Amino acid sequence: MAYNLLKGKKGIIFGALDENSIAWKTAERVHEEGGTFVLTNAPIAMRMGQIKELAAKTNSEIIPADATNEEDLKNLVEQSMEVLGGKLDFVLHSIGMSVNVRKGRAYTDENYDFTAKGWDVSALSFHKVLQTLYKADAMSEWGSIVALTYMAAQRTFPDYNDMADNKAYLESVARSFGYFFGKEKKVRVNTISQSPTPTTAGQGVKGFGGFINYAEKMSPLGNATADDCANYTVSLFSDLTKKVTMQNLFHDGGFSNTGVSQEVIDEFSK
Repeated sequence: MAYNLLKGKKGIIFGALDENSIAWKTAERVHEEGGTFVLTNAPIAMRMGQIKELAAKTNSEIIPADATNEEDLKNLVEQSMEVLGGKLDFVLHSIGMSVNVRKGRAYTDENYDFTAKGWDVSALSFHKVLQTLYKADAMSEWGSIVALTYMAAQRTFPDYNDMADNKAYLESVARSFGYFFGKEKKVRVNTISQSPTPTTAGQGVKGFGGFINYAEKMSPLGNATADDCANYTVSLFSDLTKKVTMQNLFHDGGFSNTGVSQEVIDEFSK
């Protein structure tokens, strides 16, 4: 069901790879709610995914950009404002990658070149996006910028590896830059700490299947799906959340505040 929550609003969506991705689901929901947007991803990710299919479905333009490259980001923002006809009302940062995870390097045996690359892609890129938007004065008043994170930033999940550090940095950037964006531009900056979600990226984490089942048993409402996250993101893009900023918002069915569930107790009592 659509409510026209984003009618007349314009933005950029980073990171839609395929129909399993949260960015993809969010783009579909933004379109349903009346929003228009530019889709962007790194050129290599675009070759791997099906972003052209999403663009056709949502009547959106695609502007390739490497989110670690400041010149690419500057061009992306300028071109997006030209295509969309003015300042932006929303931006979604849905980007994450660990080379150490991909190469099977343990947290206790990191290749630091891999670590630096993963940090640049997953975390520092968010600062680069924010700084580019800020310097270009590209956001409308009461605009909303959202990045996706995971609670491994606060708690230890052994196989999440250096992505946990990346997410902690990402959340800090949202708070710090959110202050300046709020004071000087009246723009909101938040992170959504999402349930483990079977996206293409998420499934690359060792033991993901077992963990998603554990989280389902632990969460009173069950895991939040990619579709659920898309709905929540739409609410943060809308005018209904104008005074929500600098927050890390847990969207996980109650997992983050549950010590242990009866289902988990029962599992260990067998």
